[in-house]
Amino acid sequence: MANATSITEESLKTALAERLKATHVEVTDMSGGCGQSFTSLIVSPVFAGQNSLKRHRAVNAALRDEIAAIHAWSAKCQTPEEWQKAQGATTSTSTPATGPPLDGTVGGKVDGVNA
Repeated sequence: MANATSITEESLKTALAERLKATHVEVTDMSGGCGQSFTSLIVSPVFAGQNSLKRHRAVNAALRDEIAAIHAWSAKCQTPEEWQKAQGATTSTSTPATGPPLDGTVGGKVDGVNA
């Protein structure tokens, strides 16, 4: 089982890239640096033909030990084609839609965390 203190944005990025053959991974530590709450954007051809539930199950299975050691985890899962389409849409709008979702945060951090 993964030790919570060894879980970082970088270790999660590496694990996702290796285990899900991800072509693009963004991970954000939402806990203010203590490594207990993460959000992510994962782009992988493995997700092709899968609905949202199957994609999230694949991510949860790939990170089973890591997720068990942290408090909160959220993932946005896209195929390379979906991600490219979203990237094209962001160039024509003023608000970029890239990166992991930051809902419920203040400046990308959980409000009230001083770590």
